[in-house]
Amino acid sequence: MKKIIVLSLILIPFNITISAESAKDIKATLKHVTVYPDRAQMTHDATVEIPAGKTVLKLGALSPYIDQQSIQVKGNGDFMIVSVNYQNNYLQNLEDLPEIKDIRSQIEALQIKVEDEQAEIAVLKDKEAFLVANRAVLDKKTTLTIEQLKSVMDLYTTNMEQVSTSVLKKNRLIKDYQKQIDALQKQIADKTGKQQLPSGEISVTVTADKPVTGKLNFAYVVSNAGWYPSYDVRVDDITKPVNIFFKANVFQNTGVEWKDVKLSFSNATPWVAGDVPVLYPWFIDYYMPMPVMKSRMAMMSAKGEAPAMAEVAANDMAKEAEAAPVGVEKQVGETTITFDVSIPCSLASDGKIQTIEVQRSTVTAEYKYVTVPKMSPVAYLTASITDWAKLSLQSGEATLYFENTFVGKSNLDVSQLKDTLTFSLGNDNSILVKREKRQDFTSKKTFGSNKTEIYSFLITVRNNKPGAIKINLSDQIPVSSNSGITVEATELTGGKLNSQTGFINWDLEIKPQETKQIILTYSVKYPKDKTIILE
Repeated sequence: MKKIIVLSLILIPFNITISAESAKDIKATLKHVTVYPDRAQMTHDATVEIPAGKTVLKLGALSPYIDQQSIQVKGNGDFMIVSVNYQNNYLQNLEDLPEIKDIRSQIEALQIKVEDEQAEIAVLKDKEAFLVANRAVLDKKTTLTIEQLKSVMDLYTTNMEQVSTSVLKKNRLIKDYQKQIDALQKQIADKTGKQQLPSGEISVTVTADKPVTGKLNFAYVVSNAGWYPSYDVRVDDITKPVNIFFKANVFQNTGVEWKDVKLSFSNATPWVAGDVPVLYPWFIDYYMPMPVMKSRMAMMSAKGEAPAMAEVAANDMAKEAEAAPVGVEKQVGETTITFDVSIPCSLASDGKIQTIEVQRSTVTAEYKYVTVPKMSPVAYLTASITDWAKLSLQSGEATLYFENTFVGKSNLDVSQLKDTLTFSLGNDNSILVKREKRQDFTSKKTFGSNKTEIYSFLITVRNNKPGAIKINLSDQIPVSSNSGITVEATELTGGKLNSQTGFINWDLEIKPQETKQIILTYSVKYPKDKTIILE
């Protein structure tokens, strides 16, 4: 009797523990996804019935790529959240998700239809065999009158026609069902991939004094998702504004489909540390080369290994340099910009890129042609936009359209500290540019201990467009970095020379069907016993 009482005493607390921490599976609809450049934050909402006492609410069928430290759970209602835990459930993989189960149910239904049709075909084949067998019996009888024979043949023909037509229709149905089955199986393969993934699971322990209906909000960050910007830049005419179509290219392979969710695109980098960098004292001293033992050097020289010693010393210095700390610079945008898409979107977990237009801007631009004939004999159309920061643009690839024609691709770089944003709209074949050496004015002469080389070029620009154009032409002369070398620009045809860089700029206005010519001549003087490569 004592044994029974003791067992009862042991079981009672155990039963109380089980009932006090009951587990309950819940469902939470994915409502909102904020996509960052290389990850995404997913937000779920759920309405749950919470019993009195302590309950573990389990939200499953989530992505296995969740960053555990990013999980946030908020609750609304007369209950308390005690703890939040995360784990990957290897007993339930993502293939068991509701959408996968639904597709498998459709496949099973179609397979049943195929079996039904095949069974009916078997019955029709038996009927066909029966008709053929009876016809053979009738052929042996000679007592049939012509009317009876005609009646029998009509009956045979009608039944055989019905059987053949029914078999043909059912075979066609089976073929159609099989196509649908193949398509659904491919859909499953696209969703699950070759390897089955475990499902993520968030467990929330809550406690309530009485049964209550509450609301839970789940938010977490997942990898295997991101977005990048691109643009369509359209210019109908250089007298009209420029149209900029800002597009977000989004992809996700999180293992979970985003179905009818609100999407937001952000250029924020929340995973980058926000701590202010700290400067430490920067100590410098005289460079002290490592001493080399004479006996070792003598030994190396005797063996003809002096070059190898220099190589070893260089390697030692290289290793020492590698061990020194290196500076790392982090660039953060001035503002964080988020684009909210008002229409719900759906994205399959297949890694494929889906493009969504997020902004369309029409802005006034100043158009100017730019050419660098030394590097390329073409003219490029550029557009300059003031107050471009108000457009919330991001750096990205731009597809260019000029006069309703695709002209190429360019890069829209907004990481420039200027009030005016300038970008290229591609080259224009209606403007001809040519740079050629003037042989009669190019020479090499020696005077005393110095040699002088003179170079002269003729640059020709012709405007074949129906309207006048503004064009900036750039060229250069060499810049001396030695007191023994003298460079002099002898003819620039009105160009502006930057003596520090050697760059020359001409701002030209050219009328329709007009040709302008520019002469660039410079000389370089240096000691005749030295060599300088100028071409």
